[in-house]
Amino acid sequence: MRCPRCNSKRIQRDYDDAFALAHLAGMRKVLCNNCGHVFHRFDPLSKMRRAPTKVDVKASRRRLSPRYVAHLPTAISLLYDSTDGKATYSSASQGHCESISKNGMALSLVGSRFSENDLTQVGRLLFVRIHLPETTIEGVVSILNSRRIGEDKKKKWYLGVRIQQISDEHKASLNAYLTKRQHGEPLIISE
Repeated sequence: MRCPRCNSKRIQRDYDDAFALAHLAGMRKVLCNNCGHVFHRFDPLSKMRRAPTKVDVKASRRRLSPRYVAHLPTAISLLYDSTDGKATYSSASQGHCESISKNGMALSLVGSRFSENDLTQVGRLLFVRIHLPETTIEGVVSILNSRRIGEDKKKKWYLGVRIQQISDEHKASLNAYLTKRQHGEPLIISE
């Protein structure tokens, strides 16, 4: 059986059944998975089944930009809004940037300065200062997810964050760092 519009063999029974009288006579509504055309066909034994279209799992989990594993010293502060429109920051907690991309990063920190509520709140704004091999970049990020990993005294927070605001200068430095990582150039030049 082929679709009369596009001549495709990817045909299945439609999700909307035909009228009862037509159904008893063996007529079924069928759907082309290629072009979406709905038409009637004779199928008295109901051999045609409904089958959802196959979804490519890899395509749904594709990243917007490549992510690189890193171990960069990072200072992390909570960002507070004030009434006069200027932001204030908490004192910085030392941590590490575990992976980085142009859209976000994964941060790890002991977090003894911050409450659990502050670090588990999705959308919470943080001010980060990341020490790249050649420069330091600063920006505002928001928490996407958080989890506590490790055992007893070695427990630490692992935060997935998205970059919300970064200056053009710092963005250029980040892009230069990521380009070096992409091409496999050495990160530290020693003479």
